[in-house]
Amino acid sequence: MLTVLNLPNFLTLLRIVAIPLFLILLEDLRYGEALAVFVAAGITDGLDGAIARLMHTKTTLGAYLDPAADKLLLLSAFIALGFMHAVPRWLAVVVISRDVVIVLGYFLLFMLTQRTMQVQPSVFGKLSTFLQLTAVALALVALQRSDPALESIRAIVFYLAGGITAVSGLQYMYRGLAWFALEAPPASVEIGQRPDDASRRRHA
Repeated sequence: MLTVLNLPNFLTLLRIVAIPLFLILLEDLRYGEALAVFVAAGITDGLDGAIARLMHTKTTLGAYLDPAADKLLLLSAFIALGFMHAVPRWLAVVVISRDVVIVLGYFLLFMLTQRTMQVQPSVFGKLSTFLQLTAVALALVALQRSDPALESIRAIVFYLAGGITAVSGLQYMYRGLAWFALEAPPASVEIGQRPDDASRRRHA
């Protein structure tokens, strides 16, 4: 139990707990406090990974919980800010659609192969997460004050975040299809014959 509830996992759980607080602050138009909670959550994201590597305290729970916490935080932020018109609707759609497609694809591959695909973060995936975090932070800053210079930077970050997110989604789809091509069960199985019988005959 102590191994599961180590410091990195505790920080990840704090990040999940911060999500409803962040949304409540947004709803109350307390943008400065919402930004502070969001930045704190982003800091814990970097801390839990660094601590897990340095202290060699990586766990299976943490491997699944950490990316789930990131996705929940970002999806919640983009949905809320999209409805508030603080981020472009198209960007919110791109971010949400990519994650929905990845999750559905992951479960579809499992249903088709009965095997679990190990999803490793790619460079584009990490870059898209960074740009999404930056886009949300800039949107929260813009809600507090209007600055023409900030508007230009925000627009550039929005387009970069949307483009890199789309590219990373396509990359994950390609990885999934490539993995399925290797792991898929044989399609030509005679009626009344089990797949393992066909496999043995093919390799005989």
